[in-house]
Amino acid sequence: MPRDNHPPPEEIHPSLWRASQLARSSSRCHSTGWAALDGQLPGGGWPISSLIELHTENQAVGAMRLLKPVLSSLGKKRVMLIQPPHVPNALALAAMGLDPAQVIWVQPEKTADALWAAEAVLRSGGMGAVLLWQTHARNESLRRLNLASQDGSALFYLFRPLASAQDASPAPLRLALRSAPGGVMVEFVKRKGPIREAGLLLPLSPSFVQSNAPLDRPTSSPAPARSVRAAMVE
Repeated sequence: MPRDNHPPPEEIHPSLWRASQLARSSSRCHSTGWAALDGQLPGGGWPISSLIELHTENQAVGAMRLLKPVLSSLGKKRVMLIQPPHVPNALALAAMGLDPAQVIWVQPEKTADALWAAEAVLRSGGMGAVLLWQTHARNESLRRLNLASQDGSALFYLFRPLASAQDASPAPLRLALRSAPGGVMVEFVKRKGPIREAGLLLPLSPSFVQSNAPLDRPTSSPAPARSVRAAMVE
């Protein structure tokens, strides 16, 4: 049989890959802190400067604990929470390895303001991570967020309902998170690589502080949306 002299797909163009293999990430990646999950992601971790969608069945599924390793590894880089479902609690943030002083929290009243804030902050390049919660997001808005994430250097997580995992999205990485005994079941809705039918169980054991100081314990009032611009230039 003649020898196949065709170069590997990734050498032809970085956006090409074999269907049986994980693609090489076109952007830098940051380890998730979970070796099993890293092994299932192109580039071996969370893609930086890229839209990452996390679809959750409820607000207590453990998504924040899933992100604890990566958020706690950001050092002094700032983290922005936009329209979180609950008021962040300083004690719980500290338990996650975050200095509450490095966390900026905004709660715009309108979805349009939240999307504007996310785009502006992503393009500013001043954040280590941006976390945005949205119940309804049009495809046009998702495209804008994806493009904005590429202009900056932050990790960008968009939390959406589990039902929205059935909708089309330009996000290169989409994971569905379901509650499971002793942890969270991660399902791969979309990734650059082979389809994985089976979910990946990650153990999430809440610490004493997380059990007694949840992220939804009321604290002081949130910063108004207009404070985002000031936060970007500090």
